[in-house]
Amino acid sequence: MYAGTRWLIYLAMGGIILLLEGALLHFVHPHEGGALLWGMATEASMMLAAILPGFVMAQIEGRPFGDFGLPARGAFGRNFWAGTLWGIASLTVLMLVLRATGAFTFGSLNLHGGRIVKFALYYAVFFLITGFFEEFLLRGYSQWVLTKGMNFWPAAALLSISFGYIHGANPGEARIGLVAVVAIGFFFCLTLRRTGNLWWAVGFHMAWDWGESFLYSVPDSGTLLPGHLLNSSLHGPDWLTGGSVGPEGSYVVFVVIAALWVLFERVYPEVKYGAK
Repeated sequence: MYAGTRWLIYLAMGGIILLLEGALLHFVHPHEGGALLWGMATEASMMLAAILPGFVMAQIEGRPFGDFGLPARGAFGRNFWAGTLWGIASLTVLMLVLRATGAFTFGSLNLHGGRIVKFALYYAVFFLITGFFEEFLLRGYSQWVLTKGMNFWPAAALLSISFGYIHGANPGEARIGLVAVVAIGFFFCLTLRRTGNLWWAVGFHMAWDWGESFLYSVPDSGTLLPGHLLNSSLHGPDWLTGGSVGPEGSYVVFVVIAALWVLFERVYPEVKYGAK
């Protein structure tokens, strides 16, 4: 069976699971348990729609599920925490550059007391789920099977463009933000190739989104979420601040991504995935 055919089977299974989950959630009142619980349930349903078909494809391919990028042995291990550290550190560099140029101010606290802990933990779990969903969908089984058909980097380019296309549905997203999403997706492919799995990328993805949405309280790919830590603000030209997109739409983010690529290649020089 051709690689493209197997990929379509995987995507079709995910679509069916998503439809079944949607039908189930239709009977649950959207405000039952509050908007936060509903948002978590929606994100979890998308994660399951991406990951569950991977277990079926593992049986079809006659391989362990871990070969598709999420080996249980590496779960929340060194790679995950290294990615988490790189994610929050690189975002902090970006925000400090914007602060130095006068484009970003921290503002006052928006949350106090136990609500800080509550929302910090909520968004850590929420964006961990997001990391699993997006990384496995686009760099898990998809990357593995397309690598068989067209080699690693052509598959990475196709899936990174798809990553940007998916984000195009976000309200507040703009063209430069979508280009940045494609660029960071391509960088995540590099982390997969050099670490051998997706745990580094999942940690980075979680930390970056958590840092934007909660810690620095700015729009994340066009969306400003409730329960953010600060009353921060962005001001200045859109090319610098990112406008409605947030810092991911700033031209400065491309300098950060380029620096990440160079540093990562030096720290992780060995190819561990997709090598001929």
